[in-house]
Amino acid sequence: MKKATLLACACAIAFGAQSLIAQENAQEVTYVSDPTQGVLLNRMRDNWFITAEGGASFYFAHKSIHRDAADRFTPAASIYAGKWFSPVFGGRFGVNFMGLKGLGNSDGWIGTRPGEYHPDGYSKMRFNEVGPVFDLMVNLTNWWCGYKPNRVYNAVFYVGAGGYFTMEKTFKANGESDGWKNAHDAILNVRAGLINSFNVSKQVALSLDLRWTGLEGIQNIGGAGWNEDYMAFQAYLGVTYLFKQRDWKAPVVPVCPEPENCDALRARLAAADARIADLEAQLRDCLNRPVETKVENNGPVATVYYPIGVSRLSRENTRVVTAIAEVMKANPDTKYVLTGWADNYTGSDNVNKRLRKARVEGVQKLLIKNGVEESRLTATTNDGNLSDLGEKCVAIDRAVTIEEAN
Repeated sequence: MKKATLLACACAIAFGAQSLIAQENAQEVTYVSDPTQGVLLNRMRDNWFITAEGGASFYFAHKSIHRDAADRFTPAASIYAGKWFSPVFGGRFGVNFMGLKGLGNSDGWIGTRPGEYHPDGYSKMRFNEVGPVFDLMVNLTNWWCGYKPNRVYNAVFYVGAGGYFTMEKTFKANGESDGWKNAHDAILNVRAGLINSFNVSKQVALSLDLRWTGLEGIQNIGGAGWNEDYMAFQAYLGVTYLFKQRDWKAPVVPVCPEPENCDALRARLAAADARIADLEAQLRDCLNRPVETKVENNGPVATVYYPIGVSRLSRENTRVVTAIAEVMKANPDTKYVLTGWADNYTGSDNVNKRLRKARVEGVQKLLIKNGVEESRLTATTNDGNLSDLGEKCVAIDRAVTIEEAN
């Protein structure tokens, strides 16, 4: 019997624990990466890439306008290794090659084919430039629109510089090509461009690179007279391979589970919003309502009480009225109203009328006797009850009240 009881208790405890765990799991807080909260910088070995590109270059210079535009296109190519330090900023370094077709002042010098004159009196010249370059890169799309790991298109602006070694195409006296030779001329270049990158997978991106390059003037090689600063425009089609780690991790933020059914909470929220709006409307009405000026009734300055059927001032009341006279004399610009009262629960009307009149006249005479001007005192009677609290309170209805005149 004891074993069965213990087994039943163990089963109940296990079932209750499982139910509690299930409830806790149902309300468990999850954690997810949120790119809208920014990104975390990766390690130095992450986010490297290589790019190979090929295209065409179009040469601009003072004398080049005399050469047909279609004859000024030359091949160009580059290979780079680079790294993104953040989703916005990166850099690359590599080697760039481009050909240049221009015009020289005379025939027979290095870079010109003997007898190959241009109708305007210039000789055609051909050079190749090759050398190391370095670019600083800004991903405009991630900068302006925020980082998204699955974005297909990215616009990348870059500026850079480098150095070129010049190679010249030489010819024999009979006009046959003698190959390319080192011109022993090193020139500097600056460049800027826009890379239109299209991600075709997580590892590979295709690109269209549009570039402007400014070059230092070639030194007057062989007396050819091509000593001027010049520039070229290039367009490249490229392919980029991204090494791991390719993406950027976002901060991890908690996501709280929502209640299974929020309709009741939404209804309560809507009712609360309506109540708030109603209270705000009432508050506006109250604030816009004109302020009522209330005239406060400060009550009588003093009240002198009498026993039943008595109109003569007692010794105590005499001292009270004398003290009131001193207050009145201290306020010479204030006038006062004296009112005689009697209770309507005892005595006849004639008796009460006489008591009211006698009481108020007695107070008035004593005030005048103590130096208060008669012109400042108005004596009157009131046929009502002073307190109007009933027959049990008739003692406070037998009085003379002294009030400031309005």
